[in-house]
Amino acid sequence: MRLWTLLVTLSSVLLPVLSAEARPANVVILVGDDHQNDIYGAYGSSLARTPVLDRMAADGIRFDHAYCNSPMCTPSRQSFLTGRYPHAVGVTMLRHALDESAYTLAHRLREAGYRTGAFGKMHFNSRLLHGFEVHRSPAAFHAFDRGQQQRQLPEDLEVFPKWRPHVDPARVWLNAMVLPVGRYDDEMPDTWYAEEAIAFMKAHRDEPFFVQVGFHQPHSPFQFPVEFRGLYDPRDMPVPLIGPEDVPQIPAQFAPLTYADKQGIVASYYTAAAFLDLNVGRILDAIDALQLRENTLVIYLGDNGYHLGHHGRFEKHTLYERCVRVPLVMRWPGRIPARTHTDALVEFVDIVPTVLDYLDVSFNRQAAVPRDLHGHSLRPLIEGTAEKVRDVVFSAYQQTQVAMARTATHKLIYQTGNDAERDWIGYEPLLTSDGREVILYDLVTDPEEYRNVADWPENREVVKALMEALVDWHQRVPPVGPPPPAELTGKDFLDWAIAPRNPPTR
Repeated sequence: MRLWTLLVTLSSVLLPVLSAEARPANVVILVGDDHQNDIYGAYGSSLARTPVLDRMAADGIRFDHAYCNSPMCTPSRQSFLTGRYPHAVGVTMLRHALDESAYTLAHRLREAGYRTGAFGKMHFNSRLLHGFEVHRSPAAFHAFDRGQQQRQLPEDLEVFPKWRPHVDPARVWLNAMVLPVGRYDDEMPDTWYAEEAIAFMKAHRDEPFFVQVGFHQPHSPFQFPVEFRGLYDPRDMPVPLIGPEDVPQIPAQFAPLTYADKQGIVASYYTAAAFLDLNVGRILDAIDALQLRENTLVIYLGDNGYHLGHHGRFEKHTLYERCVRVPLVMRWPGRIPARTHTDALVEFVDIVPTVLDYLDVSFNRQAAVPRDLHGHSLRPLIEGTAEKVRDVVFSAYQQTQVAMARTATHKLIYQTGNDAERDWIGYEPLLTSDGREVILYDLVTDPEEYRNVADWPENREVVKALMEALVDWHQRVPPVGPPPPAELTGKDFLDWAIAPRNPPTR
């Protein structure tokens, strides 16, 4: 009897420990909207006020050459959530909806017993949840907000007006005035998303959970609360030089911007990034408070980058480095080494394979819908057993029909000949180019991508190899829909592959 009592006592003590060790790790993905890695202290910025994100990078690994697979919110997000390239998912434009058949990371983890919650911007463009049990969407915030009493603002406080992009002059809708939105921090949508995510984590602290939070910032018009006004003096903000080949491709609406306007826009972006950092801190502090730090894989990324005067632009929608090379940081104490970074080329389609590899999550391969992944696990890079997982990264933007292949030293951009079908969505350049165009940048000697060297004789083999890589990419992973006509090869095939496709929206 005494032995039995001893065994029962020991089991009551040991079982919680064993169950905690056996419990699968949580996954938290935090997404900054249009966050380019120049405005991130850990990526080398001396002006960015991102102490939380900096600490997160110091506690884990920073990927210095991570590339989104499209420089647009909707296709980029649905690509990294499914682990499949945008054209293969059928989401290549802003308005496209993720199809009901798509199999996301949320589906995979929910099948493995995880609780799944989405908070903020997801760009599903439908009411489908795609594997998440709950989605506290922007529409849900507005419904909540209608019932709230907002605090009185100071009478002399000037606030940002209604956002009317492409209607008001660019200096207005891009907040060159550096005006706060007429709200305090605790009244902001990003703060609400963070608090809702925290409530979800608290409710499921004893179960494995997958949480994704999509913040609004630092997306234009770079909205920040009253408490953040005056954080930066616009006169201190840098404005990059315009390159010798840039003028024809600058969107016409940016041409009237003065130097002071540009400094104001940059100051607003930096301020919005600082506000983003505050809300990332709320999430990380909650994980610590719940004593889940060592059992939670946290990933931070920007869905795509953004120009802040680079090449004369204040937007994304291009394949220049600042639009496709974006922050990617992973933290998991005890599993991911701290204070590490890698220069290896990685893509956002690598995120899902990495998560599944670390969690050792299996999934139902017999399902009726396709569930194959296009990326590689980054675990060998993280653990130092490999120096690279790929030699070339790819990205494409069907809106203007361009695609990119980038190696460690060069970037090739191909533009199709389908000029009539290009959709500039308000960013028409001063001069449009006619027909096909092949652009090559030597990123070793020209990191700012100022000079097209595709026609230089010494670059013929590089151009040939990267054009073949682009063709091979689309042949290995074709767009959704009917196959191409058999006779199409080379540039004709690329014109077909990169052309816009318009699946029905939901």
